[in-house]
Amino acid sequence: MKSRSWHPSPAATGTVVVGLCTLLAGVLLGQADVALIGVPLVLAVVLGRSQRPTGSTSVSFEPGHPTEVPGVIEETLHVVPAPGADVVHVRVFAPGHRPVEAVLPGGGPRALPLRLASERTGPQRTFHVDVRARGVADVTTEDATSVEAAHRLVLPEAAHLGRVPVSPRLRGLTGPRASRRLGDGSELRDVHPLAPGDRLRRVDWRATARRSPTLESLHVRRTFATAEAAAVLVIDSRDDVGPDLHTWRGSEPQRVDEATSLDLARHAAASVATALVGAGDRVGLEDLARRRRPLAPATGKRHLRRILHALAVAAPVGDPSHRVRPPQVPTDAIVYLFTTLLDSAAPDLVEQWVERGVPVVVIDTLPAVQPVSEKHLRLAWRVTAMERADRMRALAARGVPVLQWAGRDREQAATRFELLVRSAERHQPTAGAGR
Repeated sequence: MKSRSWHPSPAATGTVVVGLCTLLAGVLLGQADVALIGVPLVLAVVLGRSQRPTGSTSVSFEPGHPTEVPGVIEETLHVVPAPGADVVHVRVFAPGHRPVEAVLPGGGPRALPLRLASERTGPQRTFHVDVRARGVADVTTEDATSVEAAHRLVLPEAAHLGRVPVSPRLRGLTGPRASRRLGDGSELRDVHPLAPGDRLRRVDWRATARRSPTLESLHVRRTFATAEAAAVLVIDSRDDVGPDLHTWRGSEPQRVDEATSLDLARHAAASVATALVGAGDRVGLEDLARRRRPLAPATGKRHLRRILHALAVAAPVGDPSHRVRPPQVPTDAIVYLFTTLLDSAAPDLVEQWVERGVPVVVIDTLPAVQPVSEKHLRLAWRVTAMERADRMRALAARGVPVLQWAGRDREQAATRFELLVRSAERHQPTAGAGR
């Protein structure tokens, strides 16, 4: 940081002018008491100039973690006043908050903790600080310096969901779920006479005694083999709108205390991914706004961390693009689509997936829109809401469930996922439909 110069403050200049005028007036009028009033003012400025600070004030933020969880972002501001500085004036700015000022005494290093409340996720600007030190009696002042804290990447926080729907077509030779084929597992399929290839340790002696008292044939317990499910999370980050219609045009900033559609999509996708990975299933990620290489389905805590990071950096890129072909997903996977349904692009992709036999669950991430007073905005939102309702009815007619994720609907998401799992279990005669 380059050194900054010290110069007389406006207050000191005014004090000298007032003191000299008072002293001169007392001398001209021959009144000593009036002249004595100006003497302390002039002496105070002279004393302050004689104790002029040297060096410069050092300001820096404490290096912290580059990622945060939503809710509160914390920083520590370190201020080292210049030698001889009397006080340090600090002004802190934060997006969506009023500026806060503080006056710190000089004489030694100071640590100022800063806290920023925000409901937003993804890349976030944090603090901007202006610092100015002042000398004794505010006679001299230092040039102001500005310091900006590093941007933070706020990861989405996952909610507990319990069981979530999976594809009825499982994969692999092992996993946490019971498949439809015979093999090593814990879920009983039937009791069958011993055949070539059956292991003797699977002989059920009680069933053998009941069915063949003379031990002419042995009976074994056959089980369902275990397997794992695969899911692909498709996040529609082509647009990021908040509950205020005035911000949809992009001319007004979005509030930090109101979650946008992309914030809700990140939260919903993180919750579903956490539930699936916690169950031992494989999860992949696809971003409709970016044509980069998607995250292939995998499992484990490290892979979950990669998914959360990819969700946090998902953001609109230029004008929303229309994809003619849907992202390629494994044939034995289920697709979770997180979208606002503001246009027909996402429903068109769902229709192509359904025609290929891929199960799809749509999560509506549009926040609850606030009422507005402008007539043209009310009319525009009414038309948009009607179009959204038509798309939801078309998806329901296709057998695609649509779950809301805004407001109180988020608290009921676990219950609705459980209903979908039980519905799949009722329509599937064998094991392997849900968690």
